Amino acid sequence: MALSHLKSFSSRSNLVKPLATAFSLRCQISTSTDPITIETSVPFATHRCDPPSRTVETNPQELHSFFRVMATMRRMEIAADSLYKAKLIRGFCHLYDGQEAVAVGMEAAITKNDSIITAYRDHCTFLGRGGTLLEVFSELMGRQGGCSKGKGGSMHFYKKDSGFYGGHGIVGAQVPLGCGLAFAHKYNKDDAVAFALYGDGAANQGQLFEALNISALWDLPIILVCENNHYGMGTAEWRAAKSPAYYKRGDYVPGLKVDGMDAFAVKQACKFAKEHALKSGPIILEMDTYRYHGHSMSDPGSTYRSRDEISGVRQERDPIERIRKLILTHDLATEKELKDIEKEVRKQVDEAIAQAKESPMPDPSELFTNVYVKGLGVEAYGADRKEVRAVLP
Repeated sequence: MALSHLKSFSSRSNLVKPLATAFSLRCQISTSTDPITIETSVPFATHRCDPPSRTVETNPQELHSFFRVMATMRRMEIAADSLYKAKLIRGFCHLYDGQEAVAVGMEAAITKNDSIITAYRDHCTFLGRGGTLLEVFSELMGRQGGCSKGKGGSMHFYKKDSGFYGGHGIVGAQVPLGCGLAFAHKYNKDDAVAFALYGDGAANQGQLFEALNISALWDLPIILVCENNHYGMGTAEWRAAKSPAYYKRGDYVPGLKVDGMDAFAVKQACKFAKEHALKSGPIILEMDTYRYHGHSMSDPGSTYRSRDEISGVRQERDPIERIRKLILTHDLATEKELKDIEKEVRKQVDEAIAQAKESPMPDPSELFTNVYVKGLGVEAYGADRKEVRAVLP
């Protein structure tokens, strides 16, 4: 089979490589690009636009890649849960397990020239943009080797060289910033778009509608992506929104409702949305998805929903299991070969955690960097304003 040539090798160096690169080194998977035609799980619901085709073209290589990347994201988030409970991760921590198809499907439809900005549930989006496991765990544990030098933590991942602009802790505040990124793309005439991701809990924010209004006036290439996991913290969507059809919320702006647990539906919708945004301006995508963990690590996630509800989604809609089924149906791998990939993923995550623990904590002087422009000779005083404690770099 396509996955029967798994090789063992020293994977430590791969921890600093983007996921796609590490994957190509670890497994000699099928490089076949022979087309496979599949159909999305459910039809797209539309607002003020015609739906994209439900027929999606893929190939063995993409299917294997989706499985590997989503399995890595899942394992990474489960490991973060354990690290938090061991008090190696402190502060806020919001996990993405269950929602992986959104990050993977979106990435498959765009390029690194396109911009993505999101809220605080950002670990997997960062990984999809080309971040590494080592950067993820180093940042989560507040170490120098993190993507934000250990100063951002869970909510403030960042990778500008791949078009990832965070990681934002203020609910909904990333949407106006995303519209600003879209303005920059239009100003620079670079044929790229911006994706601004937010949750159903942020969908009622006034700043979202203000930013959408001016984006529509200026035909900015912005795609607003509502990751509707059906609970804003512990509040069900029907208790918080009079109209929970978030894809219709733009009124004068077109919208699509997408099965956010189907990576290929997400891919098709994002491809459609990018083409629309470049030609006609803003569009809203509502991703119908689900988080398995609570809102954050302080939320057990079972007081406002039943365990049967969670297990039901896992059994019927899990995004990784859907890809597994497609691979097996098209005879591209055996169950054992897919389990071997998951074992390799677990090993890679464990090695990344071990290496991240070796990364030092940021130097205390880092408290003063990235705050003021360098070279101004700004002085830091003590509380009594009499003693100069430091001259900032």
